[in-house]
Amino acid sequence: MQRMRSRWFAIASLLAGVAAAVAATRPHYGGTLRVEIRAANEAPDPPQNGRGLADLNGTFTISHWEAGRMAIYTADENAAGGRPFLDTVEVQLGRPLREQAIDLEVGKADVVELGPNEIRRPGAGRKTWASAPVRLLALVFNPRVSDARVREALSLAVDRSAIHNVLLQRQGAVTGALLPEWVSGHAFLFPAALDLNRARGLTGGLAAAGRSLSLGLEDNALRPIADRVALNARDAGLALSIAPNAANSDVRLVEVPIETDDAAKALTGVAAALGLGEAGRADSPDALFASERALLEGFRVIPLLHLPNVYGVGARVHGGPGITRLGAWHFGDLWVEGTRP
Repeated sequence: MQRMRSRWFAIASLLAGVAAAVAATRPHYGGTLRVEIRAANEAPDPPQNGRGLADLNGTFTISHWEAGRMAIYTADENAAGGRPFLDTVEVQLGRPLREQAIDLEVGKADVVELGPNEIRRPGAGRKTWASAPVRLLALVFNPRVSDARVREALSLAVDRSAIHNVLLQRQGAVTGALLPEWVSGHAFLFPAALDLNRARGLTGGLAAAGRSLSLGLEDNALRPIADRVALNARDAGLALSIAPNAANSDVRLVEVPIETDDAAKALTGVAAALGLGEAGRADSPDALFASERALLEGFRVIPLLHLPNVYGVGARVHGGPGITRLGAWHFGDLWVEGTRP
């Protein structure tokens, strides 16, 4: 009899544990999702288009906006897909990646952007969300750099594979193309190989002044990559110095988002963002390839890598993933623990 009671007690304890686990992960309304991003949007009004904050429109409505600091969105009771589970989404703007990682670790944030050094860092209950490669990392020359030999030499000198393997922990893909392979299907046809011998041949006859360039950053989080580019350039006979003012630099290291999987529209958007003018006809695969190749002629832009958007997610967040393949926020089906059932 005692053995039977013990067995029933064990079964009851197991069932109670299962019930508690189910209750803890059952979707329910309420709570605030705390998000941090590095972008500091200084506009007087919240964004209506693009990725990130604008993705909340239609599911949530803006209830508080402090330019450059904070945005609070409230659940839209009449959202087309039904009311989201969350009551609010609170977004802290302008948070450096390192501070975001700390806030996630100590429980002050639920969703943060992850830098390359944080992606494989262990954390209790932490999850990651990653999009497809949806950001182009590229070098863009100022029009005053008129010698095509200098531009081509820098393209040949950058060790994209080392940046990809070491600094980015194999995130994304090395590229010589504007569009990622998963969008265009032909990115592999654009060369991205290291060729220091040819690079040195292009710069060998240039005067010292013609081989000296300033390299500007639009985001200081890219500084390690900029330092590696400068180191690679030196191996090819070029002297790149990191400039404090990106706008006036000879070449800039920039990120450009890929916001659609329609290849023709994506190429048009990237070309406009990089100041390359209008993309050519792209109504067939051959025309799309020819249009992209024309934009890259002359090495005014040097594509380096295509990168995903990667987020760290705290243990109290359930549902999701909260981003789409294109990196758009999709928070309507998320819920958090520690709120009313």
